[in-house]
Amino acid sequence: MLSPRLQLKVAQKQILTPGLVQMVTVLQLNRLELKDMITQEIAENPVLEETVDGGEELTPEEVQAILESERTAEPSDQTILETVNGAATEPAGIAPDGTEAAPGFDYDPVPQTDYDGAATASADGSTATATATDTEVAPEQKTETDPFDEIDFGSFFDDYLDPGYKSPASESVEKPSFETFLSSPVTLADHLQSQLSVLVMSEPVRDAADNIIGNLDENGYLTATLEEIAESGKHTMEEVQEGLRIVQSLDPAGVGAKGVRECLLLQLESRNGRDGVAWKIVSDHLKLVETRQFKELAKVLGRPMEHIQIALDVIRHLDPYPGLRYSDRGARQVEPDVYIFKEGDEFIIQLNDDDLPQLRLNAQYRKMLDRDAEPNKEIRNYVKDRYAAALQLIKNIEQRKQTILKVCQSIVRRQLEFLDHGIDQLKPMMIKEVAEEIGVHPSTVSRAVANKYADTPQGVFELRYFFSEAVHGTAGSATPLLILKRRVKKMIEDEDPQRPLTDEQITARLKSEGIDVTRRTVAKYREDMKIPSTHQRRVRN
Repeated sequence: MLSPRLQLKVAQKQILTPGLVQMVTVLQLNRLELKDMITQEIAENPVLEETVDGGEELTPEEVQAILESERTAEPSDQTILETVNGAATEPAGIAPDGTEAAPGFDYDPVPQTDYDGAATASADGSTATATATDTEVAPEQKTETDPFDEIDFGSFFDDYLDPGYKSPASESVEKPSFETFLSSPVTLADHLQSQLSVLVMSEPVRDAADNIIGNLDENGYLTATLEEIAESGKHTMEEVQEGLRIVQSLDPAGVGAKGVRECLLLQLESRNGRDGVAWKIVSDHLKLVETRQFKELAKVLGRPMEHIQIALDVIRHLDPYPGLRYSDRGARQVEPDVYIFKEGDEFIIQLNDDDLPQLRLNAQYRKMLDRDAEPNKEIRNYVKDRYAAALQLIKNIEQRKQTILKVCQSIVRRQLEFLDHGIDQLKPMMIKEVAEEIGVHPSTVSRAVANKYADTPQGVFELRYFFSEAVHGTAGSATPLLILKRRVKKMIEDEDPQRPLTDEQITARLKSEGIDVTRRTVAKYREDMKIPSTHQRRVRN
């Protein structure tokens, strides 16, 4: 019988505290992401601020001591206990000097200026004593002056008649930034729209052409069907077909195609190559080109081999992705998180902390943690929480720094030959091995090297690049998987095109070099590098 029941059980569960979650998050951030996070935390946490020269600052040790002292919770019935036990230190409304304040008046603990016997400095340097018995001060004698007489017309005309004079308004005008004059990159849609704007057509067809341009991917291919475009834009099929014809006639040739075959045909048509040899090859026999069966292609078309070679040369110069030239995002900028350089016989590891805000704790909020200065418990708790969050962030940033340094030190110790001689000397290295060496979990090492780059004497590399699986050889040596793939690629590049190497031959060569792999492993690595098979690489005369 199934029935609902209440049951008690004891279980252990691992729960990540907010501080631990933040530590894991900070660890996997690269330098630029960490900078953004610190800037956001400074904006949200009032006790956090960027270190500047001068100014009062609290050390983390002082804040920790303050937070520890605040851990003693105040009883909720503290007022009742003080009333019963007579533990009130000072009655309300009594000033420190023993005088009674006015009803409803809160005494201000800030010391007031004492006028009794206070010395004031006069203009000539002498001092005069003002006592409380002074009843009134003689009013200052005012003399009326003509404002017109206060203008110095001589200097006025000298300034404005000086040819080198510039008015303050002209000097304070904000100049436009240099970025204002930089041209923005032209996208494929912008390039096509500029051509479409000078063509004469009806408005419905123009709208259909705009929708077609909006459905092109970065390669220039049409990603939606004509029926979908007609339905979404409420066009007729005739309008959509006419709009597609116009878009396909624009530059670059080949845009608006639904696949590679149609894209190449559009480019041949723009070169007046319709119904030529190259047209027939692309239209009907593109598979023979992929398998490099050129003799079979000449036999099917009934053409001499010279005509086939000319047509193939034309096809090779076509662009199967015409939209990429306008979709290029440019070179990717990489900011190294770590610098590894050699001084003498030793390698120095230095973290890139440029432009990273250096955090400190604002000491102005410290008085709000004192019960005497800030009686409102909610305010004290809020400031205490902000101090605890700020202290936790500073500790997590420092922990991130130490973890990355330890990981990089382990990498340098294991990859000395790579740093001295280049990529061919890369040693196999696993994340688990480094984690055991520095005494952390493998996931910590994985987060420490994620999306981070190191500037080394051999160039800028991603930290994860140094970790590679080992392929063991017959002699017991180990070769990184990356180096093995490079050797396979090098063998294929140096092969005879008419007699390309088979996977079995590549396997035999690797075994002769002491690398024990199987044919299936070589085939897998070749496919990972997108290298065609032996049959597809063979060039037939």
